[in-house]
Amino acid sequence: MKNIVLLLAVVMSSISCNSQEKQFSKDALAGKITTIDGKEVTLESVINDNKGKKIVIEFWASWCGDCVKAMPKVKELQEKNTDVVYVFISLDKSMEKFLAGVEKHKLIGQNFWVNDKDGMKGSFGKSVDLDWIPRYIVVNKEGKVTLYRAIETDFDKINKALNQ
Repeated sequence: MKNIVLLLAVVMSSISCNSQEKQFSKDALAGKITTIDGKEVTLESVINDNKGKKIVIEFWASWCGDCVKAMPKVKELQEKNTDVVYVFISLDKSMEKFLAGVEKHKLIGQNFWVNDKDGMKGSFGKSVDLDWIPRYIVVNKEGKVTLYRAIETDFDKINKALNQ
């Protein structure tokens, strides 16, 4: 009996680790992000403004080594998928660092900043379940998420989601 309970615990744990959120929570959609010109908008408004287009959302920061290392892959993705909208959401500590990072890395797309001193651990980061950056999310033309959790080693998954 003890072995059966242990086996069930292992199975349930692996199922819960493999299942992942597929859509944004209400809190995530209501989450405030700041535009380059300092205006606050919601994630939902960004998605709605781009309805009818495929969207790749990248959560990143200029201080993040993995984010910087993945930039050439992002640029390659942009070259291959010119019909896609690219939304970059920065978790930099300040607006100045965010703006400097956008300029330094020549990020072409829609750029936003999460104005939260707690960064990934803040309310917006928690609402989208950020546990690592860079993090990529793909949204289809209908506004539905087709890939919710991808990291810098998952560009094959990102390409596949864009080509569905």
